[in-house]
Amino acid sequence: MQNESISLTELDNEMPMAPHADHRIELVGLVGGGVMGRGLAQTLSAHGLNVIIIERDEERVAACIEGLAENMDREIQRWAMTEGEKRALMSRVKVTTDINDVAGADFVMEVVDEQFELKQELLVRLDRLCAKEIIIASNTSTLSLTKIAKPVKHQGRVIGLHFSNPVPKTPLCEIVRAFHTSDETFQRTREFIQSIGKTTVEVYEYPGFITTRTIIPMLNEAMYILMEGVSSAEDIDTAMRLGFNMPVGPLELSDSMGLEELLAWMESMFRELGDSKYRPCPLLRRKVREQKYGKKSGEGFFRYDESGKRITENIG
Repeated sequence: MQNESISLTELDNEMPMAPHADHRIELVGLVGGGVMGRGLAQTLSAHGLNVIIIERDEERVAACIEGLAENMDREIQRWAMTEGEKRALMSRVKVTTDINDVAGADFVMEVVDEQFELKQELLVRLDRLCAKEIIIASNTSTLSLTKIAKPVKHQGRVIGLHFSNPVPKTPLCEIVRAFHTSDETFQRTREFIQSIGKTTVEVYEYPGFITTRTIIPMLNEAMYILMEGVSSAEDIDTAMRLGFNMPVGPLELSDSMGLEELLAWMESMFRELGDSKYRPCPLLRRKVREQKYGKKSGEGFFRYDESGKRITENIG
């Protein structure tokens, strides 16, 4: 997975814009153009919204645009999108390196790596850039949003949005209330997220929220079963798919999520809760050390082609 970190500059001279006349959302700012950022951009543009993505350098700008186009090309191959629809969606998305461009957005969200200091610095930066009635969302999966938002001046407008990957195809969004998130912020956010076709669930801040906290122990246990030689990766996934009517097995799901991200989530959960069920399996650590991140790198617990389709039997 490409590094989504944003290089930030000094904040001293930044002032909020004049307040908007209303709260209608037409332009959404996304800070971070990795897998999650691209999925959100595709979803938002498909609902007629304009999107501006901030990346940290021109190389990542080009990679973001290319990745977004490739995602849509796969949809065209599946007959789920036409070339004309792709052109329309791409025309609504702008990718730039200038974070000041999000100052004109009607809703702003950071979707960078799961790094506390980076996210905190970004929220402070966005709070200074955006008019005070503009909602600022964080896509953290396991970190404390209340702690991240502590130095933010207008904490009431900060909220968490936890989407599942792939965003265009997964109808769920967890809306996370930090300690200071206002009721108005929550209501406006829920209406907006529902307007882009997502089912929302309300979550009060706690490490892992609902989905991450529930899924991590199962994925981790599947890795231990493989590491201990109880069964093969193929048979583990087959058993779980057929036995529990899962669309994919836990190991392929891990590959889809990104093994390095999964490791970061587990380490955060173990650090926050101290429960051994969140302690990362050594096999996962080894995969990440070997830069075998799953579908994005072409190899994890299984091997994949450039489109993310499995191409071999399990490799262990």
